[in-house]
Amino acid sequence: MNANPKRSRALVVVVAGLALLLAACGSSSKSDSTSTTTAGSGGSASGTLNGAGSSFQKTFNEAVIAPFQDANKGVTVNYDPSGSGSGKSALQTKTVDFAGTDSLPKPEDLSSYQGGALLTFPTVAAPITVSYNLPDVKTLQLSGPTLAKIFALKIKKWDDAAIAADNPGVTLPSTAITVVHRSDSSGTTTNFTKFLDDVDSTDWTLGSGDTIDWTSLGTTQGGEKNSGVAQIVKSTEGAVGYVDLADATAAQLQTALIKNAAGKYVAPTVEGAAAAVANAQFKADLSYDPINASGAEAYPITSPTFIIAYEKQTSHDTGTILKNFLTFIYGDGQTIAPTVGYAALPASAVQKAVAQLSKFQIPA
Repeated sequence: MNANPKRSRALVVVVAGLALLLAACGSSSKSDSTSTTTAGSGGSASGTLNGAGSSFQKTFNEAVIAPFQDANKGVTVNYDPSGSGSGKSALQTKTVDFAGTDSLPKPEDLSSYQGGALLTFPTVAAPITVSYNLPDVKTLQLSGPTLAKIFALKIKKWDDAAIAADNPGVTLPSTAITVVHRSDSSGTTTNFTKFLDDVDSTDWTLGSGDTIDWTSLGTTQGGEKNSGVAQIVKSTEGAVGYVDLADATAAQLQTALIKNAAGKYVAPTVEGAAAAVANAQFKADLSYDPINASGAEAYPITSPTFIIAYEKQTSHDTGTILKNFLTFIYGDGQTIAPTVGYAALPASAVQKAVAQLSKFQIPA
C-alpha cells in the first residue's frame, strides 16, 4: 500500500506548516500559547467568533476548535454546520464572521456580499463516499458512467448489467435502488454532481450546483446535511447516497470503490484524497478542484473545503481571533486533519495560505 511514502509526505506537510507557523511568530520564545497572541496574530483579543456553513467540514472544525480555545483563553468559536449554501448566505448579510463552504461563490454573486471583497482559505480535503446498503455485498465497485446512470435513475436495480460489469464474480441482488441526496443547499452536492457531469454528461444532464432539481428525475429521497443522508442510507436496504467520509465512518456505512481517471478502482480514504489534492492546481485566489484528478492513487470524488471571510474586518477582536484561528488551522490543524478523516494540504498550499493572512485589514 506504499505506506511509508504517504507517511513521509504527511510529515513533510506537518513540518512545513509548523516551520511557517514559527516563522510568523517572529522573535517570540513561547512555544505554547496561553493567550490569543498566537502566530501571525499581530496582537491579542478576546471574544466570540461565529461561523456557519459546510457540514462536510464540521468534524474537522470541531477537532480544531477545542484545542484552539484551550490555547486561547477568553476566546469562543461557534460553528453551525448548516450547509454550504446557508453559510454563504449568512456571510452575505454579515450574520456570521466566516463561512465554511465546499463550493465557492459564483462571480455574479460577489456583489451581494455586504462586507466587500472576500478572501478564500482552503483548509483540508476529504473523500465524498458513495455509501450503500446491501448487507450481502461486501465489496462494490462503480465506474463513473455507471454511477451517473444510477443517480440519473436510469439504472433501477442492483443486478443491472452495468453494475455487474463493474463487479465481475460478485453476486448482486435484484433489490430496487433508492437514490438518496442532500435536500439542503450543499457544497457536497456541487462536488458530487461535478464528478457525474465530468465523467458522463450524456446520462447525467442536470449539471452541478449546490441544489439540483431531483424531482425532474423521478422518486428519490432527500436528507438534510451529510448526517441526514447517512441515516437514510443506513436505514434503507438498497439505498445509495453521497456522504462525507467522517459521517459515513460514524454511521458505519458500506462504501464503494470508485474508478478514477487512471482506470483504477480506489477506496475513499484520506490517502486517496491526499493523492488527488497533490495533483490539483491551486489558483492565485487559492481555489482548486481535485475532482477526478489524475494519478493512480487519487480518489476521484475528493472535495475541497474552504473558509471564506471578508478581507476588511470591522472589529479588532473578531478579525484578530479569525486570523489566529486560521493560523492554528495551518499549523496544528494540518496535523490533526488525518486523525479525523481529512487530508492535509500540500506544503506549498499551506505556505500560500499563511502568506494570504497578511491581506486581512484589521482595525487597531
